[in-house]
Amino acid sequence: MSLSREGLQRISELSTLGTQLGKKPQCRLKHDEDFIVYCSGRPYDVAIVTWLKSCADEKDFHSGSRLHADTVKRGSLQSNSFLGSTIVNLYAKCGAFGKAQQVLDELPRSHIVSWNSLIAGFSQHDRGRDALECFERMLGEGLSPDPITFACTLKACGSMGAMEKGRKLHADIVRQGFLSTNIVLGNALVDMYAKCGMMEKAQKVFWDLPSKNVISWTTLIAGYSQHNCGEAALICFELMQQEGLSPNAMTFACAFKACASVGALVKGKHLHFEVVSKGLLGKDIVLGNALMIMYIKCGYLMKAQQVFDELPNRNVVSWTALITGYCLHGHGEEALSCFDKMKKNGFSPNVMTFSCIIKACGSIGAAEKGEEIFVEIARMGFWGSNTAVGNALVDMYAKCGELMKAREVFEALPVQDVISWTSLIAGYCEQGYCEEAFDCFEGMRIGGFFPDAVTFACILKACVSLGASDRGQSYFEIMSTRYGIAPTLEHHTCMITLFGRDGYFNNATKMIRRMQYFNSRVGWSTLIGACQKWGNSKLGRLAFEHSV
Repeated sequence: MSLSREGLQRISELSTLGTQLGKKPQCRLKHDEDFIVYCSGRPYDVAIVTWLKSCADEKDFHSGSRLHADTVKRGSLQSNSFLGSTIVNLYAKCGAFGKAQQVLDELPRSHIVSWNSLIAGFSQHDRGRDALECFERMLGEGLSPDPITFACTLKACGSMGAMEKGRKLHADIVRQGFLSTNIVLGNALVDMYAKCGMMEKAQKVFWDLPSKNVISWTTLIAGYSQHNCGEAALICFELMQQEGLSPNAMTFACAFKACASVGALVKGKHLHFEVVSKGLLGKDIVLGNALMIMYIKCGYLMKAQQVFDELPNRNVVSWTALITGYCLHGHGEEALSCFDKMKKNGFSPNVMTFSCIIKACGSIGAAEKGEEIFVEIARMGFWGSNTAVGNALVDMYAKCGELMKAREVFEALPVQDVISWTSLIAGYCEQGYCEEAFDCFEGMRIGGFFPDAVTFACILKACVSLGASDRGQSYFEIMSTRYGIAPTLEHHTCMITLFGRDGYFNNATKMIRRMQYFNSRVGWSTLIGACQKWGNSKLGRLAFEHSV
């Protein structure tokens, strides 16, 4: 059995078009007979689907749109709904949602596969609201969702934190009996609840799954890691291995994140050995970055640098992580050197990179270098469009003592948040302008912004600088009563310093006794200097005994 002359001509035309577009089909049938049977007498339609899928996988909008035009010219879309769905999928993967919707609307018969492609595209491009609206439109067309529809829509719910919508979908899934037979759908439910912060619910869905695979476990581990439940994540990791399942690169990446959150350096080193022995490190850049970040957050910067140097491939995240590590550990000069090397290697900084390097400039007082980077930020269009960069600039100028410039940048920010205000307040405090810090704090509250724990730490330090114990006590009280912020060790220490400086030893010792969840030795040690100042030898001896 052989292909007809017409069939050969159609394939020849398509191959010519594909060659012109620089495309190669990703699959090939072994025999002409198979090709004819599979195509049901329409080799062009099936072959072009192969080309279109290749374009979609490579997100090649230009080539795909030319192939689309060829199908329109031939009138193929009117008789082949699967071809139409493939074109919707192409445009959705390329982010051309207007074109995808247009093709879907023009199809002679609406098909669930087409709607799934559009919903999946919205979800993959972090357009959760559009995905949910598309889901509702599909229902309005009288189509019933299948497991793929539900999985894609649950992903949209997770990205938006739309927990109530996710719960309704969960109920629909159970009612239709999909959950007991579809592990992909079960994994999507675990992921949705985890991303919405409902870890207890995510865990319940997970344990109720009739079967679990590596993705199921990885999804739960990722959820715990995302919500800083590092110990729970590592327990799940151990249980997964006890079940006989082998972690993949993503599982290890999540486990490294968990180690970082709880400072589990020894466990992280053990996992590092496992990753190397499995040969995973050289194949997955996300895994390499996660390993490096784990060492950085555990304070092992030299090891992080070693991991970075050994990575076969690096991306912007790799460079930014290393720069961040140097900034976190007070190595501003090394951070700047790393930033320069990054650009020399052809990598373009992103918003996070700029935020970190601006902080590095502030930490070493490199205002001139910071201004050079500011020009670069503006040229790349990040200034005015990203609050994090603006906040970093306020912080940099403030730490460099350029308070007028810090204020100018602050006033020019299109959107201000609690970090913007706190950066400015901290700048005033560090440069000794405590009254200006108080004024700024009141302006922040009047503007409707809620101070956080860092803001109160700054304002209490200003009280310490001025010796304003009454004012400090007032701020300390409203921190918990009005804003619901639990005082940290730093807040308590500021108050003990204030009370001790003014000789209010009863108040100081009461504050130390309130430090039940902290190391009270720090509080007693803080009080020793005040006892020396006021000649309170009895309390001084007691403070010394408790501080050693």
